Amino acid sequence: MSRGWSLFLIGVGVWTWLIWPRFAVAIWDDPRAWVSGVSGDGSPTSFLWVHALLIGASLAIGTTVGVLGVRGVLAARRER
Repeated sequence: MSRGWSLFLIGVGVWTWLIWPRFAVAIWDDPRAWVSGVSGDGSPTSFLWVHALLIGASLAIGTTVGVLGVRGVLAARRER
C-alpha cells in the first residue's frame, strides 16, 4: 500500500472518531430515543438501539481502517 493511501486511511479513522461520538450525543438527546420523550428518562426505544448499533459498527470499521493505515505507514518506513 502506498504512503498516500495509508495516510488517507488514517484520516478516515480520525474522521470517524470525530463525527460518530457527536452523532451519538445527538441521538441520546433526541426525544424519539426514549419512551417518555425525555433524554435518559424511561426505556430506550428501537430508534436508540438501531442508531447505537450503527454507531458502534461505524466506530469499529473506522478503527480498523485507521489501524490499517498506521500499519501501512509503518511498513512504508521499513521499506526505506
